[in-house]
Amino acid sequence: MSIIVDTSVWSLALRRRSVIKNKEALVLESLIESGEEIYLLGIILQELLQGIRKKETFDSLNIYLNYFPLIEPTREDYVGAAQLKNTFMKKGIQVSTIDALIAHVAIAYDCLLFTTDRDFQYIEKYTKLKLLKY
Repeated sequence: MSIIVDTSVWSLALRRRSVIKNKEALVLESLIESGEEIYLLGIILQELLQGIRKKETFDSLNIYLNYFPLIEPTREDYVGAAQLKNTFMKKGIQVSTIDALIAHVAIAYDCLLFTTDRDFQYIEKYTKLKLLKY
C-alpha cells in the first residue's frame, strides 16, 4: 500500500525528548520496517525542516527524509485541490489550502493518508480520501 505521512505524524515520531513513544510513532516505525511505500509531499518536507536552528540537526533530518520519495504535484493536482477547497467552502466547511492539496494528491495517487489532523476526517467524509486507520 502507498501511504502519505502528514506533518502531524512525522512531528510526533521525530520528537527526541520523550522516551515513551506514542502510538503514531510506533505505527510509522512498523510501516517503515515492513517496507510499506511511504511518500512525502514537498510541503510536508518543508514543514518538517523549517524552524530547525541547528545546521547539524537540519542536515541529519534532511538526509533521513531523503529516503522517502516525493510525490510532485502536477498542474492538474493544484487545480483539483482548488476545486476540492471550493466544494468545501460551498458546504461551509473550512479546509486549508495545504490540506486541500494533500487530500487531493492522496486521492489522485491512490494513497492512504496517515495523519492526526482531524480536519481530514471531514474531507474523508465527503470525498474518496482514505485515512490510515490504526
